[in-house]
Amino acid sequence: MAPGSSAKAKALKASYQLVVNNFLAVVAVASVAAVLRTAWPISIDDFAGWLHAQRPVHLLTAVILMAALAKLRRARRPRDVFLVEYGCFRPKPWFRAPFATCLEHVRLMPYLVDEDDITWGRRLLLRSGIGEETCVPYAYHYVPPDRSLQASRDETELVIFSAVDDVFARTTVRPEEINVLIVNCSIFTPTPVFADMVVNRYKLRADVQNVNLSGMGCSAGLVSVGLAKNLLQVAPPGTQVLIVSTEILSSQYYVGSEREMLLPNCLFRMGAAAMIMSNSPERARFRLARMVRTVAAARDAAYRCVFQEEDDEGNTGIRLSKDLVSTAGQALKSNIIAFGPLVLAASEKVLVALSMLNRRLQSRRVRLYRPDFRTAFEHFCIHAGGRGVIDEVQRGLGLSDDDVEASRMTLHRFGNTSSSSVMYELAYIEAKGRMKKGDRVWMISFGAGFDCNSVAWECVLPAADADGPWIDCIHRYPVQLPKIVEGII
Repeated sequence: MAPGSSAKAKALKASYQLVVNNFLAVVAVASVAAVLRTAWPISIDDFAGWLHAQRPVHLLTAVILMAALAKLRRARRPRDVFLVEYGCFRPKPWFRAPFATCLEHVRLMPYLVDEDDITWGRRLLLRSGIGEETCVPYAYHYVPPDRSLQASRDETELVIFSAVDDVFARTTVRPEEINVLIVNCSIFTPTPVFADMVVNRYKLRADVQNVNLSGMGCSAGLVSVGLAKNLLQVAPPGTQVLIVSTEILSSQYYVGSEREMLLPNCLFRMGAAAMIMSNSPERARFRLARMVRTVAAARDAAYRCVFQEEDDEGNTGIRLSKDLVSTAGQALKSNIIAFGPLVLAASEKVLVALSMLNRRLQSRRVRLYRPDFRTAFEHFCIHAGGRGVIDEVQRGLGLSDDDVEASRMTLHRFGNTSSSSVMYELAYIEAKGRMKKGDRVWMISFGAGFDCNSVAWECVLPAADADGPWIDCIHRYPVQLPKIVEGII
């Protein structure tokens, strides 16, 4: 297409969106203009005379009815929910696991004696999108790895307390103001649970409501946001909810030789995020706009896509199916069907409707119009589950490389930190200074089950600084990733 034609097409599309998205306003202005044209001139004296002619009781009744209707509408509208602040665990350099160290450890492991398996692991690391600075817990630095309960507890206290310390340091909310606590970790669930661990550490109130979620995979962070939203919409004004999202790796290192179960050893890295949510706009930085969760567990293939089990030798691990990427694509499609109508502009909805009508009238081979979600969101935070997952979402939504930069760079710098990854991505966008007041953010996560979660945020107050998990490396990003022919999860 010639440059002139492209410019005309963009101008035409912009005009179309302006008219359709403001259709009601256009009709209202036209109607008022028509009324004024027929009834003009109307003077202030005429209007005052009309009011004077009405009985005072009628005017008072009208005012009371309008006030009652306005109050009823406000009462029926769900209470707004806000993200006050968030914080992320920032690992120290001595936790780093560069490729050379990983491969050296693999060669020393007694259960991997086949050179083909080691070559496969090396190729996986090089093509995974993970960089040389990702970090693993102390337990992974031992040969063989320390899978003890104490090692898992040590990792838990390190990542969770660091994230919670960070979020309290970044806001004026104090621990004694927390009314509800939600902690999620998929695999490791000790007794007492993580929620009690946080209550004990920060001496939260005796009447604090606490919930501990487990087994929900990488989507547990946004599932926790949904739970917090439901609680805050019925709670008294000023209620504060603390959410902690993490995945503890120490006790979950797989010591077998099945490749589908070795994948988590290669992709998952240590991390945690803490969030404070409230139903009061005071001190808030983001407003929760929309949230949709879709579950595909009714399909056997999706249910077994991420599955904890034992291999033939009795070694426990997480099996990641070869169908993971395609399952994520199908789950995302189902999620978009529910989420799209809630967030897309009217102009995009009209184009989708016309596309569906055209397909019904002509042929099922007619390709449906793919809505442009960049008209609804300025930023995208796609769960950094792997390079293949990000690629699949990018293709499915028609996003540019700039749109998925935060996801790719988070995977490169921190690896797959499970349920906390979307918060590292949000921190990347803010560290780059790209977040502005009024900007909209779409967070997408996938989890075991299989499920897909979408959360839309609107920025109320951008970060005052870039002090966060990216503080010591944001100047080096983005980095150029090596090109691959075939994606991997």
